[in-house]
Amino acid sequence: MSWEDDAMRITVLTVPDCPNAPVVEERLSWALDGRAAEVERVEVSNPAQARRLGMTGSPTVLINGMDPFAVPGAPASLSCRLYRGPDGRIEGAPSIADLRRALGDPVGDGECDGPPLDAAGRAGRGRLAPTADGLRGIQQAVLRHFAHTGHAPSIEDLDAVAAAHGRAAAEIVAELAAEDFLVFDDHGRIRAAYPFSSVPTAHHVRLAGGIEVWAMCAIDALGIPDMLGTDAVITSTDPVTGDAITVTSTGGHMTWHPSTAVVYVGQRSCAGPAADVACGALNFFTSRQTARAWAQQHPAYTGQAVDRPRAEALGKAIFGPLLTATQPADGRG
Repeated sequence: MSWEDDAMRITVLTVPDCPNAPVVEERLSWALDGRAAEVERVEVSNPAQARRLGMTGSPTVLINGMDPFAVPGAPASLSCRLYRGPDGRIEGAPSIADLRRALGDPVGDGECDGPPLDAAGRAGRGRLAPTADGLRGIQQAVLRHFAHTGHAPSIEDLDAVAAAHGRAAAEIVAELAAEDFLVFDDHGRIRAAYPFSSVPTAHHVRLAGGIEVWAMCAIDALGIPDMLGTDAVITSTDPVTGDAITVTSTGGHMTWHPSTAVVYVGQRSCAGPAADVACGALNFFTSRQTARAWAQQHPAYTGQAVDRPRAEALGKAIFGPLLTATQPADGRG
């Protein structure tokens, strides 16, 4: 299939609450690179449905009804599906490079396997913590504390949640930090839990209930209203001109001022914690011209300016599921 063909139909087959479903959808957004496509997620709940739809694990990607990653003889399955990326690493979703190839877009062998920012860090593994060992429970407790108070919880605030998983809060939080779900300050306190920051940043978010929070970056800010299911007003400034940029989210619809505003999505390298390698580059700009000027002034970062729909979609894909996803009863997906 070539890029000149008509809009394609892409179906993501997944079991309910599969943590890799939003990961593959975000990677598809980058692989499509603005090309028109109908992308649909279909939740599969029983083996008969899996056989009928051609699902050999969660998630399975169908492009115009065909599985480009099909393994001959693989049976229908509701279990987690594993994919081997170009670097040999096993992951729970196809790599962006492999998706591009499946879509008919050749990728050079020397190309970095990822967009300028892959899942806001974590090498494309997404921001939703695993369910095992209380990681997701503590992650969600931290995010809810930010949303309800505007600041980070102390380790002691998390003791009750951790105890329900038979572990110490400090131990779980340390694991989350090691996997780049949150960031410590120099005193071992929670400084940030994507998308929230406990210290002021360039991206201020006022929630409908009056709580004010800081976002780690522009994409994080755009994901907060969807993650919390609330209206919000995001304010930031163009790093080049100093002009104000406002995004008002009402009922899931976002209005940008000025309407020419874009988001620059970039990073220093293909690996490393997002707070270190990417957050300095994820900014709002009043126009593509000022984003281009900033990029020229900061050659350590590589990336691109993305338009409003794509920036909004990226924020929703990364952060939207963080508080709605629960642990499947059987741990699948």
